[in-house]
Amino acid sequence: MREIVNALFYLVRGGCAWRALPHDLPCWSTVWTYFRNWRLTGAWEIMHTTLREAVRTSQEREPTPSAAILDSQSVKTTEQGGERGYDGGKSAARFAEISRTR
Repeated sequence: MREIVNALFYLVRGGCAWRALPHDLPCWSTVWTYFRNWRLTGAWEIMHTTLREAVRTSQEREPTPSAAILDSQSVKTTEQGGERGYDGGKSAARFAEISRTR
């Protein structure tokens, strides 16, 4: 079971495809099956809740948080508005529009 979890950590950390798991980890289909079953049964939520409560208790805090802080703006913007950068999706949409008019 530890190797399955190690494979999931590898996927999250490396951002690789399922089929690109190294051969020293379990077969990608086995890892995918465990991941899918845990997702469908709610095991991920249970694990997260259990770990969060254990960490909070070890820090001598209430097991469940009573409040949350949300940041409405995490990236500062400039005074100058408007579009910036390149959006390939807009380019593809423009190409499709031009193609239809011909």
